[in-house]
Amino acid sequence: MIEETLAGLVDRFNRHAEQNPGLKTELKGIHRVIVIRLTDAGSYAVELKDGALTGLRAGSAEKADVTITTDQRTFLGLIHKEIGPMKALVTHQLKIDGSLEDKLLFRKLL
Repeated sequence: MIEETLAGLVDRFNRHAEQNPGLKTELKGIHRVIVIRLTDAGSYAVELKDGALTGLRAGSAEKADVTITTDQRTFLGLIHKEIGPMKALVTHQLKIDGSLEDKLLFRKLL
């Protein structure tokens, strides 16, 4: 279920980026490996490269630029907009490890 949800998010983001040239331009030249670690449902990795998410796979990445850690319930709540990312961060339901620039980038991916 989680892998299918992530694949849907990747597809939705890529369609959004294609329809919004400004976003694609803003992300052009950026290459990041993103790991989503669900404490109760495993880890997944995806790459952001030139404005598109690619290479979604189960498991972690050897070198992640950004690691997003949460539980499955919070993750699904973020996707369905039942909880906001800032509230999840403040209540320690969501943790993002990476540079400040990468943390701000995360908001664009949601």
